[in-house]
Amino acid sequence: MTGVAKYLIGGAFHEASELPRITVVNPCSEEVLWTAPACGARQVAEALVHARAALKSWSAVHGWERAKVLRGIARAMEQRRDAIARALSLEIGRPLSQSAGEVGAAVEQFDWFAGEAERLFGQTIPSRQGGRLAIVPEPVGIVAAFTAWNFPVNLMARKIAPALAAGCPIICRPSEQTPLTSTLIAEACVAGGAPSGVVQLLLGRAAEITPAIMAAEAVRKISLTGSTRVGQLLLAEAAKTVKRCSMELGGHAPVLVCADADVEAAAAQCAAFKFRNAGQVCIAPNRFYVEESVAERFTAGMVRAAEALVLGDSQDPATTMGPLTLPSQRDKVEALIADALRAGAKLRSGGRRPEGRNRGYFLEPTVLSDVPAAARIMQEEPFGPVAPIATFRSLPEAIERANATPFALAAYGFTGSHATAETLSGGLHAGMVGINTFLVAHAEAPFGGMGHSGMGREGGTQAIHDYLNVKTTHFAWA
Repeated sequence: MTGVAKYLIGGAFHEASELPRITVVNPCSEEVLWTAPACGARQVAEALVHARAALKSWSAVHGWERAKVLRGIARAMEQRRDAIARALSLEIGRPLSQSAGEVGAAVEQFDWFAGEAERLFGQTIPSRQGGRLAIVPEPVGIVAAFTAWNFPVNLMARKIAPALAAGCPIICRPSEQTPLTSTLIAEACVAGGAPSGVVQLLLGRAAEITPAIMAAEAVRKISLTGSTRVGQLLLAEAAKTVKRCSMELGGHAPVLVCADADVEAAAAQCAAFKFRNAGQVCIAPNRFYVEESVAERFTAGMVRAAEALVLGDSQDPATTMGPLTLPSQRDKVEALIADALRAGAKLRSGGRRPEGRNRGYFLEPTVLSDVPAAARIMQEEPFGPVAPIATFRSLPEAIERANATPFALAAYGFTGSHATAETLSGGLHAGMVGINTFLVAHAEAPFGGMGHSGMGREGGTQAIHDYLNVKTTHFAWA
């Protein structure tokens, strides 16, 4: 793998700092991939100087010109698609064959928000008191973005693209696990035409970067993709300087499978999305509620699909599921499986570390049936390759159980009835609902949750407004 992890400040890339370097481990082999420079308070202060200067110039650039830069970034990312996909695959352990798709989704974000920049209009309203009212959108100011490791390309794109479209400079702090992937994205931004200071990248440990960013009065908005716990901490800090916040936090998506659904097709879809990225997806289906009369058929289909997956190294073309990215995450998933079995659940497939693999953070894709509501896995997001299945007798009962957690990011339902589909859409408490599909993430549609799953939206016409202030001027003439 060619390329070196670097941070970006004021249009210049840097390969070293005064702080200890970060070691990145391959989750497939537990071997060191590379090291990355670590930023701290000094680099945050430097980045803020450049961001302040960039805000003055970039906010004055017309939306049509900002759109050209966004499209330039999209084309630069396309040119780097293979390199980004390979870095992503190595750093998080996702099969290489599945990684290029994320780059494509990120490209769509830049293309979509190029159009939003061109359509960034205000309003003019005749005033009842005479004259006119001008309502004008203005950039909110300097933005700070904090992203997770599970989708390191698309998550950064979802924040950089609307910020630039709105006229805001952005400072990105990605996960420590994905420094090379993040560097390649930053290189694409520079190659695509982002002016100095408009996009900056600070690699490093959260404890050495985040406090300085959060304390900075100049940072007027933060956008986080992460856990609910981290979101709560940042919200408390943001209150001190009244920063605007967008939060995409934890999820625990329920799936309701009705007897009138195509059960075999539903099981195949559920398994494909449950075990994608080893279950490390915020909108992954996590709790399966299946109508009693078809529960065994559905479970058998899930087991067949799980056992057909090929676990292996992320660079092996035959691999269809890689390891978990972090050892701590595997430990958590194993603990949830053990708790469910103690509570009375039945192990139908998997549940173990695969035999013959002494290295890497692998865990077999796992299917549990008869999982009681009291099991922790029905309340806590597993973020791993385990599918807990429970049964229901009536749709109102199933919807009530589906809504029984504070998480409300995504929810899904499978049915052959239009009336039931409408009931599910209206009854499920979530920011996004998929009926007979898991495809709820689109550049042109809002993505986000409610409750403990966060606030604000990414994607769609709504997202850019999180990066804007609205100014009203009353022009009155004598």
